[in-house]
Amino acid sequence: MSEMTLTPKRLFEGVWEAIIDGGPTVPPEVKVTHLDKIVDGVSLADGGKKGRWILRVPVPVTAICDGVQTFLVEDGKTGGKLGSFTVIAGEALGDDIRAEMDLLRAELDMLKRAFRRHCLETM
Repeated sequence: MSEMTLTPKRLFEGVWEAIIDGGPTVPPEVKVTHLDKIVDGVSLADGGKKGRWILRVPVPVTAICDGVQTFLVEDGKTGGKLGSFTVIAGEALGDDIRAEMDLLRAELDMLKRAFRRHCLETM
């Protein structure tokens, strides 16, 4: 069997989707964990091509909280890591955005002062 690769696709309506290529002709064993607990409801569907599978992982409601939540996707047979995905929410993200906005405001004020100074000098 060739090495499987995981390509993230999207997170939509609480379900994370990815494409697994290089898998066997029967659904491969895939295990998804969050905080060392197995995520229930993981499914594989035919990807329309030999060795291609669509992985669907429902994000548990308990994992939707402040901070960064990381999910690990593993090959169920070998235990090798295929990939991961993260969900970021709440105040942890808000602090980063506020800091970035403060930096942008400071840079904009600096540019405004420099532009006004340039206009005064060239008059």
